[in-house]
Amino acid sequence: MSKLIEPRPVKLFIGIIYSKDAPIKDCINILKEKFGEIDFISEVMPFNFTSYYEKEMGKDLLRQIISFKRLIKREELIEIKITTTEIEEKFSIEGKRMFNLDPGYIAPEHLILATGKGYYHRPYLGKGVYADLTLIYRQRDFQPLEWTYPDYRGEELRGVFREIRKKYMSDLREELGK
Repeated sequence: MSKLIEPRPVKLFIGIIYSKDAPIKDCINILKEKFGEIDFISEVMPFNFTSYYEKEMGKDLLRQIISFKRLIKREELIEIKITTTEIEEKFSIEGKRMFNLDPGYIAPEHLILATGKGYYHRPYLGKGVYADLTLIYRQRDFQPLEWTYPDYRGEELRGVFREIRKKYMSDLREELGK
């Protein structure tokens, strides 16, 4: 019989998709207020893998990934997704978002995104939030799955997540050593 134990804490990150005119610094400041010290901000990357957001947010979209110093419990992802949805709404103009905020976490074994859309590979977490198993960590690297979004499959984003995971593993050793 297995024993039920709490899993190790995980590293919160948020993927931000936005137009060049969006007040990204204001958005990042609010995220910092809500979730604490930011320990990583990626370079600005073009977001050109899909036209899904163009109607709402325009063309030539940009992407950044940020991560936070404080490690979280996995179940916190539900409330974090609710909060990021509220932030998206706060910055919306006439029902159109300026930001798409995708919270997720990195665990030693995988990368999970929070989403409001259910699908066969997305277990329900609660309060309208589903977990998307986006990448698995195997053979010392993040590996995509058949349903992994094209940008998350790419080397650029996987490189960002390798860097964040490295910080996370160091933070985890520090926290568990307390």
